[in-house]
Amino acid sequence: MTQDAGMQCFSCGVERSLGAGERVGFRDCCEGCDGDLHVCRNCAHHDPSAYNECRESSAERVANRESANRCDYFVPGIPKDAGADDSRSQAIDDLESLFKK
Repeated sequence: MTQDAGMQCFSCGVERSLGAGERVGFRDCCEGCDGDLHVCRNCAHHDPSAYNECRESSAERVANRESANRCDYFVPGIPKDAGADDSRSQAIDDLESLFKK
């Protein structure tokens, strides 16, 4: 599978562009935080609400989703919880503005 877009580090949010056919290696690290990139939390299949927290039914269970693993189903993606803090902050701001006069 080729990837023409990129991915975002779940830990620090730094984006990494990927060219056509470029893959994230098992030992690749983030340029922003030096964390592992080939981890479940950076995978497009990662879904905390799914069985085994993965939408790929053939994938083996991974105990630590924030450490490098050798899953062959890894597809770079944007973490499902990316921007969660921003949307939460925005919701709080919106609520506060309702009650300010």
